[in-house]
Amino acid sequence: MAAKTTSGKTITVEQIGSPLRRPDDQQKTLIGLGLNKMNRRRTLEDTPAVRGMIAKVQHLVRVVEGA
Repeated sequence: MAAKTTSGKTITVEQIGSPLRRPDDQQKTLIGLGLNKMNRRRTLEDTPAVRGMIAKVQHLVRVVEGA
């Protein structure tokens, strides 16, 4: 197994769109990001995986800040 390295960079995302009437994979991606209600914010580690999840649901989330 590869060891996880933390870069210390974080990114804050806010949910701005409803997951209702969206494909199941988009709903699960929001849950994976820790978002499931409108206007909820999460601060996440800035990794390629998180960036990919944000790109998948970019119409439902907004990047508030990146450190």
